[in-house]
Amino acid sequence: MMGRALVNEFAKMRHLHVLLLVAVLFVVVVVIGLYAGVLTPDFDVSTESAWNTLLLGMGSGVSLVSPLLLAVIASRLVDAEHQGGGWLMSATSALAPGRLCRAKFLALGILITGVTVGSSLVLAAAGFAFGIAAPWPADRWIGLTLCILVVNLALLALHIVLAARVENQLVGIGIGLLGVVLAMFSTAVPVWLAHLTPWGYYALSTAAGYVDGELAPLTPSYLSVAGLGLVAAVVFALFARSFDRQEV
Repeated sequence: MMGRALVNEFAKMRHLHVLLLVAVLFVVVVVIGLYAGVLTPDFDVSTESAWNTLLLGMGSGVSLVSPLLLAVIASRLVDAEHQGGGWLMSATSALAPGRLCRAKFLALGILITGVTVGSSLVLAAAGFAFGIAAPWPADRWIGLTLCILVVNLALLALHIVLAARVENQLVGIGIGLLGVVLAMFSTAVPVWLAHLTPWGYYALSTAAGYVDGELAPLTPSYLSVAGLGLVAAVVFALFARSFDRQEV
């Protein structure tokens, strides 16, 4: 049943041009990451700071783009059920609303995982292509990628829940815009304050940043990001279960 539901979701994504939005997310994250990482005075291929600028650029690209585009992508796919009576049609086919939300999350999650990992690989490949002399910081690079993936999936789950509950797409998109602002400001606030919103966890994922005016390597807050992932998984599971019991 879930396999057929996934096939249906990918078919809907083609019809709704969601795949195009996912491609836009990938391209814009890479372009901003390269722009912010390479066009900076700290980018010097003969020093380790070159990798740090790319790490910082990748984080900046994700923070600027992902909150809004994840909201648009999730809202667009879920809104199709509101507009076309999809909740009822799926229920008559023995696919309860909660299971349909799970299918949407799984289908979109596969794509978002591909975008996150793919953009990370492209930026790493760019670093090697530029001829950075310092060793590739594999631990921090992989750590940042995994942290960004967890935050992206948590926000994806949030927007699927929101779009399923609220029919107006503008609500989810408005929250996505607010998320962009919060994600950017979270880099300049105390750590405890960044923990208060899911968008603040982009800042907690940072693997490079400025310390006393100097670009330096940082360790992502793995435990905090893992905690966000756990909370998001539990909340989404509870929502899906309650949605299964709701009449459509």
